[in-house]
Amino acid sequence: MTRWFGLLISMWFVAVPAFGGAAAADYPNRPVRFIVGYPAGGATDILARLFGDYYSRKTGQQFVIENRPGAGNNIATEAVLRAPADGYTLLLVNPANGINASLYKKLAFNFEKEIEPIAGYIRVPNVMEVHPSVPAKTVQEFIDYAKANPGKVNMASSGNGTSIHLSGELFMLMTGVKMAHIPYRGSAPALTDLLAGQVQVMFDNLPPSVPHIRAGKLRALGVTTAVRSEGFPDVPTVGETVKGYEASAWFGIGGPKGTPREVVMLINRLTNEALGDPEIVARLKQLGGVNMGGTPEDFGKVIAEETAKWEKVVKAANLSVE
Repeated sequence: MTRWFGLLISMWFVAVPAFGGAAAADYPNRPVRFIVGYPAGGATDILARLFGDYYSRKTGQQFVIENRPGAGNNIATEAVLRAPADGYTLLLVNPANGINASLYKKLAFNFEKEIEPIAGYIRVPNVMEVHPSVPAKTVQEFIDYAKANPGKVNMASSGNGTSIHLSGELFMLMTGVKMAHIPYRGSAPALTDLLAGQVQVMFDNLPPSVPHIRAGKLRALGVTTAVRSEGFPDVPTVGETVKGYEASAWFGIGGPKGTPREVVMLINRLTNEALGDPEIVARLKQLGGVNMGGTPEDFGKVIAEETAKWEKVVKAANLSVE
């Protein structure tokens, strides 16, 4: 009897990891929720749908895009971090995840410690763009105009703590320009009001603004990266006028800490394959970004570096959100 009992216990400890491994090996065997912290139409949504469609085609299971805007991306982030770490709830990771760590006084989570990095997608410039009613045609002309018209320039953003917001704060910090910050619940509604002339300037992620710039509905003054965008080689960098200025938006995919390694490596492999797919490469080139890819550890390093970088800006500008 004792010998049989011992044998059963041994079989149990062998079986438990085997069952877990089998579940991961069978992944995905049902739809996967891919959560985006902003409304449809912005850069995060565009990328989630592009990669989500690729994952769906390659795995035979739907990666369902779920837009959960609000609280500067924190609602979506917390929903993912509190979900079971089984690979069936994933997050479109974006700059706000690094920025919010220092911007918000109280968060219910520690993103850097509670996220399982999976893969980086793309790094894109933000674009400093104005409504055509603004007379400035260069960054310097905008600086002069804003200083000569205090209280008349409203800066739209996709919400407190986004890269769009912080790119503008960094600009104000480095130029002495004063603008009223108008936060929206996502890039799409902010862009709508900019197109209507309700606000005057925005440091938008480049992808959703591309068609409006090409159509002449918005005027691009500069891109925020250190080098010019391949998609807009004639648009100077903001740093060509404001020495030392640099900002970029980065995007990728992650899951709750403890997501099975087999799942992480599957999504990582599919992501790197997607970044080599001619159709997706062409689409990303249109968005004006630089592909990332690499290992989960590479993406984890990006998260850590960007979190540290923007903490310095948040403190220097004395920014905080309750």
